[in-house]
Amino acid sequence: MSVDGLFESRSGFWTSLASLFTSSGTLVCCALPALLVGLGAGAALSSLVSAVPQIVWLSEHKEGLFTFAVAMTLVGGAMQWRNRSAPCPTSPSLRDACLRTRKTSARLYGASVLILLVGGWFAFVQPWLSV
Repeated sequence: MSVDGLFESRSGFWTSLASLFTSSGTLVCCALPALLVGLGAGAALSSLVSAVPQIVWLSEHKEGLFTFAVAMTLVGGAMQWRNRSAPCPTSPSLRDACLRTRKTSARLYGASVLILLVGGWFAFVQPWLSV
């Protein structure tokens, strides 16, 4: 396997991981506070905000947060698409590791898309429906 092939197989994993990280921010910004308030745990939310005041900043800047998260998710998806048929080494152990990494990357990407959709629901759709 060439150095380019090695970079391609690992870049899909890292972009999926970055996509998962950025989409998780959408949960912290919007879904977690909505869940706590919906469960009647407003006191727990106020304790959380006093311990981690950055949650308020994330909520105030949710449009930028979602723009960045969607951009990272699109980049991760493009890398997944590009690497879907990248060559793996011919050695059985390396080939198995390559295929496992490819499956792990696909699962991470799927999880990040799901998290982004849940965060987007609570940030934009649910408040619009409540009006």
